[in-house]
Amino acid sequence: MVTIEEARRLVVESRSASTSARVPVAQAVGCVLAEDAVAHEDVPPFANSAVDGYAVRGADTHDASREHPVRLAVVGEVAAGAEAMVEVRSGQAVRIMTGAPMPAGADAVVMVEDTTFDGDRRVFDGSQTVAVFGAVGVGDAVRAAGDDVRRGTTVFAAGTEITPAVAGVLASINVAEPLVVRRPRVAVLSTGDELVDDGSPLAPGQIRESNRTMLIGLVGGAGLTAVDYGIVRDDESALEQTLRLAAAECDAIVTSGGVSMGDYDVVKAVLSRIARMNWMQIAIKPAKPFAFGLLERRNGGEVPVFGLPGNPVSSLVSFELLARPALRRMAGHTTTADRPRVTAVADAPLRRRADGKVHFQRVTTHFAADGRLHVSPVSAQGSHQLAATALAGGLAVVPEGDGIEAGGTVEVVLLLS
Repeated sequence: MVTIEEARRLVVESRSASTSARVPVAQAVGCVLAEDAVAHEDVPPFANSAVDGYAVRGADTHDASREHPVRLAVVGEVAAGAEAMVEVRSGQAVRIMTGAPMPAGADAVVMVEDTTFDGDRRVFDGSQTVAVFGAVGVGDAVRAAGDDVRRGTTVFAAGTEITPAVAGVLASINVAEPLVVRRPRVAVLSTGDELVDDGSPLAPGQIRESNRTMLIGLVGGAGLTAVDYGIVRDDESALEQTLRLAAAECDAIVTSGGVSMGDYDVVKAVLSRIARMNWMQIAIKPAKPFAFGLLERRNGGEVPVFGLPGNPVSSLVSFELLARPALRRMAGHTTTADRPRVTAVADAPLRRRADGKVHFQRVTTHFAADGRLHVSPVSAQGSHQLAATALAGGLAVVPEGDGIEAGGTVEVVLLLS
């Protein structure tokens, strides 16, 4: 058997980022920048008000208080999106809205809550006044030009994952089509005459397809594009045709089943013939059998193939530990290729027998009053019992030995992050 670290060196650490492309920023969330994002203009591009209120000269409000308000002549109004056409002189104020440009002469804004207006709101000719009940200093409630981003600044370095907030910043600096690492297309397929997914009654020996459905969701949840190649029957010719089509159309292939030692399965037979495969037995439980290889495209290049075990929980675990981080590396992710790992408190014993393997027990997770993550094993740990695993928040890493007692600490791979 090989260790999980040895398997990762072969499968995960050898993967590199794929090609890059420009995409609309609204479609780039989840992608990774392939070049630095540099601001070509200030954000904000002009000084503007941070509040609704009155643009003033701060010196005019020096003595203002509730008991002794300062009265200023209102000589204009500026709305967001409008041009400030009026100048504020000593003893004057301009009604201003949040985001509106600061008028010339003004150096501060008084919040509307600290004022009382007297006059006709439809006309601002200086005959109306505003009573100011608090002093403001230069720059108060004013967003200076470039206060968030200065022109010429490298805002995000290549390799940054584009979150919704990052996308918003890119839009604000007019990076409408960032250059990103292209999102890999991942072919997902199931094989077996026993699989049914059309809702029809089960015939003797048939089961409902589930792994493909789960894996499509896992691929999409990892920020990749899942391409469904359906169920392929137990026919070597049909499987080879599907695999070669997937290799031509996609950047990676994920299958489940037929990777155990000694099994005769069409997946193993076909992949052994057409791809350079590594058939592994990994010293972990579940997900001991695993396969990885490279399938050559007819038009050049090679496509990685991830052969996951057929038991659904094993398929899930091997995807999370091996396929997911490798695929995310192909998408340009480095520090975020793997799920986060944290130290947690076991609220119940995590039992196991010594067998030379690292066990990944499925656990529920919650933060307790002590501020620490606490975990408990799900009700059933069988590699076929997906229903018990479905709501698990993490995989507890239980090393060789007798397990971990209640109250002990355990490393946990977070799944719901």
